[in-house]
Amino acid sequence: MNSQDIDLLKTVEYGGCSAKLPPAELAGILSKLPQMQHPNIMVDIETHDDAGVYKLNDETALIFTTDFFPPICSDPFEFGEIAATNALSDVYAMGGTPLLALNLLMFSSAQMPISVFEKILAGGQSKVKEAGCLIMGGHTIEDHPPKYGLAVVGTVHPDKLITNAAAKPGDVLILTKPLGIGVLVAAQRLNMVRENAYRNGIEQMKILNNFGRDVMVRHGVRCATDITGFGLLGHALKMAEAGNVSLSIKSRDLPIIDQADQLANDGCIPGASFRNLSYVQPHLHVAKLVEPHLKMLAADAQTSGGLLMCVPPDKVQDVLNDLRSVNTHTQASIVGEVLPKTRKSIYLE
Repeated sequence: MNSQDIDLLKTVEYGGCSAKLPPAELAGILSKLPQMQHPNIMVDIETHDDAGVYKLNDETALIFTTDFFPPICSDPFEFGEIAATNALSDVYAMGGTPLLALNLLMFSSAQMPISVFEKILAGGQSKVKEAGCLIMGGHTIEDHPPKYGLAVVGTVHPDKLITNAAAKPGDVLILTKPLGIGVLVAAQRLNMVRENAYRNGIEQMKILNNFGRDVMVRHGVRCATDITGFGLLGHALKMAEAGNVSLSIKSRDLPIIDQADQLANDGCIPGASFRNLSYVQPHLHVAKLVEPHLKMLAADAQTSGGLLMCVPPDKVQDVLNDLRSVNTHTQASIVGEVLPKTRKSIYLE
């Protein structure tokens, strides 16, 4: 057997960020852990932000994060690319620059040829190099199916840190990448998706969020998060709770990746969407006119998704123009606004 005979997607039931623990269970576990107390900690687990942040001095803070998951696609090299892109995204979401990374790989040499191992690492290395980051080594254990990702250290100026806790009423919500990755991957398993639409999804997951980071820094955006396994609604809930605000999200304005809208409307909805929706349900108001498939796409688990930014109204058009100036972000869209804290945290309209 060689690497060409291996379809990684067939080795897993849940791949990519949809393999996360259900958010309700995870939140319950994390709430029981003692909070870290240290004067240099700028961001910890309390706000469920994208990474931890530790202030070294007045000029530099460290961003520290990790992310890994089972295969989200068939090809080992592309799996490595997507997993690395996803792990680097946490640093970009906080306005930082990736500096160092360690490979995290679980792989069974008894069940797969070693060439698959090599291609996964090579794919990850290619995206780390693109990010201007350095791989310093890593750790591997025997396990099947494979899992891959990175531990990443980045840097940011303490005064330019972007967090999920700085949303202000009146801010406009901008999403940089379309939704629907989870739906496309589920449809691929069922042979329901067009090849060009699926390839479009694969290519989207490989797009680094460094350009979105650049736009945020250029325009002084102070609040953002990246959209991954808990879906737009799950990550928006964390943003609302961290900032003590409510968010209004316009379902008809959500950017949806090609064919995902049709597939979701036809009932191709992965299990992670239902878990995510169940988690946000107590904090969510859904308007009567919201189409059911759009509600589910708002909860769709994304892998290596886009950035959700809170942008001051006077900067919205400039931010949108900058994002749409490159062909990787042409679907960047206004998807809602930040409201003063009210009865519910999220209003899907």
